[in-house]
Amino acid sequence: VVHVYSKAGSDLQLHLERINNYNSRVSEPTSWKEILYTGDDFFKKMIQEKKGNLVVLAGNNQLKTNYILESVQNGLHVLSDKPMAIDQSGFKKLKKAFETAEQKNVQLYDIMTERFEITSQLQRALSMDSSIFGKLEQGSTTDPSVIKESVHHFYKFVSGSVLTRPSWYFDDKQQGAGIVDVTTHLVDLIQWSCFPEKTIDYKKHIQILN
Repeated sequence: VVHVYSKAGSDLQLHLERINNYNSRVSEPTSWKEILYTGDDFFKKMIQEKKGNLVVLAGNNQLKTNYILESVQNGLHVLSDKPMAIDQSGFKKLKKAFETAEQKNVQLYDIMTERFEITSQLQRALSMDSSIFGKLEQGSTTDPSVIKESVHHFYKFVSGSVLTRPSWYFDDKQQGAGIVDVTTHLVDLIQWSCFPEKTIDYKKHIQILN
């Protein structure tokens, strides 16, 4: 059972249609039951009712960082779609959200789906086997040790259906520019596959050379 809080409209309808497709598919159908609340005060209502202890955040990114911060401030665990922040002010709020989550003893995670993609898992497993992979070289700006590349399609199939992009997706003030969106998967995969179980502090360990 999932309690869904949202404004009424096409975004919500697309979500419900996707859930219905999963529930009605021939192979391994799911059995999600969606209980809806629709209204402009959907987020406030979710905080007031507190039907569970975990919130999953996805959709328009413009206010997502606010929702993350308010959720952890109210003692809710958070799983958030990427990007968790799309600009500098959002990044400051996100840092506060992680500090608050630690104080409140709640979990705050971004949903890094590419980790569960089989080719990513195979690359990671092979790179961890030194008899096959050897060891990671010390890279340079002219000869980097890791190169990641991604092509992101506006038109694509997800779970067998054409993905419909909402109009706000094409506004970088709501969706975020390319560098904060798909790029997060590439950065995460490098950290996850090359430096597993190691915590990287961006203030100490990251240096942008050019």
